[in-house]
Amino acid sequence: MSQRENSPSSDASSLSRREFGAISLVAGAGLIAASGLARVAKAAAPDLSAGKPMSLLILGGTGFSGPKMAEYAKARGHKVTLFNRGRTEKRIGIIEDVEKLYGNRDPDKNAEETDPTTPKGLEQLKGKKFDAIIDTSGFYPRHVRASAELLKDSGFYLFISTISVYKNGDKAADENDELGTVEDTTTENMGGQMERYGPLKALCEKAVQEVFKDRSAIVRPGFIVGPGDSTDRFTYWPVRAAQGGEMLCPGDGSDPVQFIDNRDLAEWCVRLCEKKTTGVFNAIGPGGMEGGLTNKQLIDACVEAGGAKAATPVWVPLEFLAAQGVAVGGDLPITIPGSGESAGFHRRSNKRAVDAGLTYRSYKATCKDTLEWWPKEVERRERVGKQLVAEAEKAGKPAPKLPPSDKLRAGMTREREAEVLKAWKEKKG
Repeated sequence: MSQRENSPSSDASSLSRREFGAISLVAGAGLIAASGLARVAKAAAPDLSAGKPMSLLILGGTGFSGPKMAEYAKARGHKVTLFNRGRTEKRIGIIEDVEKLYGNRDPDKNAEETDPTTPKGLEQLKGKKFDAIIDTSGFYPRHVRASAELLKDSGFYLFISTISVYKNGDKAADENDELGTVEDTTTENMGGQMERYGPLKALCEKAVQEVFKDRSAIVRPGFIVGPGDSTDRFTYWPVRAAQGGEMLCPGDGSDPVQFIDNRDLAEWCVRLCEKKTTGVFNAIGPGGMEGGLTNKQLIDACVEAGGAKAATPVWVPLEFLAAQGVAVGGDLPITIPGSGESAGFHRRSNKRAVDAGLTYRSYKATCKDTLEWWPKEVERRERVGKQLVAEAEKAGKPAPKLPPSDKLRAGMTREREAEVLKAWKEKKG
């Protein structure tokens, strides 16, 4: 992401197109009362019965959303198969009671690209068909088309895309909004600022739709958050709130924010497969074009989760943050200015998804659960770090330089935050 200290915007209340693109591309907004949020969730009232057991293939399945999908599907009586390279399983353990197939989304490469003895490409999927497929790991259209064509005799294909497929983020819009494009449709390079991520995902959607036609669903999540999120973008806020002191927050709290709890996304995707629900859906949190959660509501929930010694929010104008070189959306993750070229990013419509049965747990529960999960994640990172060092030593390679396991991967350091808060107090004083 570009840094504001290098090129501060003349319009400090909005992001430059390049900054907004870099933030939104890896996503994987109005004021309403709490009762309004409840009405949105209640409106779905889906049929939660699992129906007939199905065979479900998850392409990927060991990252963030995949394990939740697998566990939910198993609990509903479905037979689950995972297809991946097997790398993650070596470090975090395997999901029990599922069939495991290995290979590479790229048909020309092996599971371990430097080891020709490992399964190649999609070989282990040949001759198989499933009642439903959930594709959580498709990023390049060539790879996605290859799996879709190989599995075209299966019943249903659900592709996990992203709201970054949309060309613009300056206005509230629904699934019919214009999609981004890339000049070279064969490229498999995301670009230095990940600027091709969204357009390539759009091409992946097209590949699925061309092969499976009316037997497909496209799910476009925004920021996926909650326990299990390794990016720490959302985790930053409840963890920082629990640390106490004065906490730097962007703007005045009125900017909108949208996200979806990973558990809600995973469970809904399985239910879409059960019912073979077709279409294109924005999988994002309550509100959308009709109005939703605000930054203040989110921060207040994080403070509440932090308990008696939680931080005190200090809301600082976006113009001042820009002058200080603070990148809202990067240094202060998830939060994006609700004006200018990013005005519509946290205001995408979720009506179609809600009508198709998407339901939400309370955003307060997401904040609380994420904070409770964080110590376990610190322990996991410590364990994985030791494994990486041991693997390097075994291979005769230099040990990797790893950050402290309790260091957040997103957001400001406490030292930098203190500098900005001090400057703000001096300006006010």
